[in-house]
This record gives sequence, structure tokens and C-alpha cells, in this order.
Amino acid sequence: QVQLVESGGGLVQAGGSLRLSCVASGRTFRNYAMGWFRQAPGKEREFVAAIARAGGVTSYADSVKGRFTISRENAKNTVYLQMNSLKVEDPGDYYCAAQKNYDSTWGSTDTWVGYWGKGTQVTVSS
Repeated sequence: QVQLVESGGGLVQAGGSLRLSCVASGRTFRNYAMGWFRQAPGKEREFVAAIARAGGVTSYADSVKGRFTISRENAKNTVYLQMNSLKVEDPGDYYCAAQKNYDSTWGSTDTWVGYWGKGTQVTVSS
């Protein structure tokens, strides 16, 4: 059974940085694309970033381009989200996502996601 465990959330001032981590278990990590989504209170969950299985291709929501960086360490079964220049509109629960099948087309929707973590909370103070 695939499990995703996020960590690294917390409270940070606007302009600050946080790095989220997600450790995956239950299958061969390097065979699947991974991603991050977020959900603010009262809003729908939205795509943040995704990364291909080998890490060479990434995709970002326009709202985070240039500020957030997704990366992965396949040897550690871990995907990261480095968040810099955090803004007051960035807070929410951040969820790690794993591709359901190795041949599922991944992108900015969540139709390719087969597994979700429980989330880690990010709060940004002004």
C-alpha cells in the first residue's frame, strides 16, 4: 500500500521560506511522477507543482513560478517543495501526490493522482 508522509509545514513571515518534504513508501518510488497540491480554507484544492519520475521535467502553477521549486531524491523516496518569497496568498494545507499508474499523463489537474498524503499546514503572516 502506498503511503505518503509530508513534513516541513509551519508558520513563516511573508517573504520567508519553507521546504516541504514527502516520503513515499509501498512501491518503487522512481517509477512514478510526484506532485504537490494545496488547499486554502474555503477554496478548492489546486495544483502547485509536479515532477517527472526521473526529475528532469517539472511543471508549476503560474502563481508559484519563480518562487517554488520541486525536486526529488529517488534514492531517499522523497520529493521536496522549496518555497521561497512566500506570500500571504500561499497559506493552506499542502498535499503530496503520487501518480496512480506509471503511464498516467500527469499535469496541472489531479486526474493523474492515485495517492495523497494527509497534508502539512503552511501559514504565512504579513
